[in-house]
Amino acid sequence: MRTIETYKRYTGMGVAITTPFHNGKIDFDTLALLIDHKIDNGTDYLVALGSTGECNLLNEAEQKEVLKFIIDRTDKRIPIVAGNFSEIYTGDVIDKFERFDMTGIDSLMISAPSYVKPPQQGMYEHYMKIAEKAPLPIIIYNVPGRTKSNLEWETTTRLAHDSKVFIGLKEASGDLIQTIHITRNKPSDFFLTSGDDELALAMMANGGEGLISVIANAYPAQTKKMIDLALQGNYKEAVKIQHEFFRIYLWIYKEGNPAGIKAAQEILGYGKKEVRLPLAALSSESYELLKQEMQRL
Repeated sequence: MRTIETYKRYTGMGVAITTPFHNGKIDFDTLALLIDHKIDNGTDYLVALGSTGECNLLNEAEQKEVLKFIIDRTDKRIPIVAGNFSEIYTGDVIDKFERFDMTGIDSLMISAPSYVKPPQQGMYEHYMKIAEKAPLPIIIYNVPGRTKSNLEWETTTRLAHDSKVFIGLKEASGDLIQTIHITRNKPSDFFLTSGDDELALAMMANGGEGLISVIANAYPAQTKKMIDLALQGNYKEAVKIQHEFFRIYLWIYKEGNPAGIKAAQEILGYGKKEVRLPLAALSSESYELLKQEMQRL
């Protein structure tokens, strides 16, 4: 499944889109605005139902409804990555493939299993077993801050070399040395993208191909410009944009994701800051400080 075309398709800026709520229900009117806002401002692809989209706080019927809405609203304008297949038990991932209509989805993003803390060999076999049954290409997602299991670079590159089903990696370990090992040892058609806004430029300077962004939910055009400048090798100008936004990064993540980015969207007029329990909306104090930083821009 992995080709140079898939490599090019995911070079640039993806957005891990939020799922807006109003009084506990999914706010589809606002979701439509969010989708159009991202596409109209240059987003290269959307990641639906990731952790930023509160996937694990939606039941399966809601996941299907949200995914279908995003597919229909996007209308093939840009690729869609579905992030709702990161189950703990390998068999549950495979079973879930059969319960979802994959029409309109371009690839799947699957994180390493959470909670159980598997060894590297277990994670390798987990992904390889999934690859045997996967109906679409897979983007591996390494996010040890959430899973408590780091997919080490040797395992990542082993997977990339052993199966063409794996087309790329969203790396959110925060470990730049690990990133360098991956870029030195991965296949040339296997892309590496940052899962952290703050580290995107550093990762790209060491061989990464882009960013799956959270802050681009609020500022897609500016984030897209920063990533494009980095892809052109113009890090001097790209860093200027990142430095302008750095304090906003701090407030967006201060009380966890997606509480911060949903507050930023509310400030800009895109829905409410509402999240689902056990998450909590951004506190009033942090909200005001975030608002001040956004007004400064």
